[in-house]
Amino acid sequence: MNFLQITPFMHVDDLDRAVAFFTEVLGFRTLVRYADYAYVHRETAGIRLLQNHGNDGAPPGNRRFAYYVDVRDVDALYAELKPKLDTLPTEDVHGPADKPYGQRELLVLAPDGNLIAFGHAIDPADSVEHIRPAS
Repeated sequence: MNFLQITPFMHVDDLDRAVAFFTEVLGFRTLVRYADYAYVHRETAGIRLLQNHGNDGAPPGNRRFAYYVDVRDVDALYAELKPKLDTLPTEDVHGPADKPYGQRELLVLAPDGNLIAFGHAIDPADSVEHIRPAS
């Protein structure tokens, strides 16, 4: 096996604010930091943050794109992050919640509008929001 992990690039309007969000709220560590770039990492997940300069970067996040981080236990992560998540606007945090597609998820909206999703697989039949078969 040759693949180790995927580390997506997230374009942000304020690199300092993005690094602070990932480290202070979500518990990532900053492994590399330059003027326009930072690499944050937690356990086996990494995200590369790039500073936008006007219109030369990607458009700001708008909830149509999400970064999905697979975890072993969403509820344990939520319990760990809850004191920090409680400092965010309530509409910026959703879950943990069982989803009809067989995932239990915690969704957190980052300051730049990017959606960070944490989830683990569940049995869809156990979900309170399970999908009914078409008749």
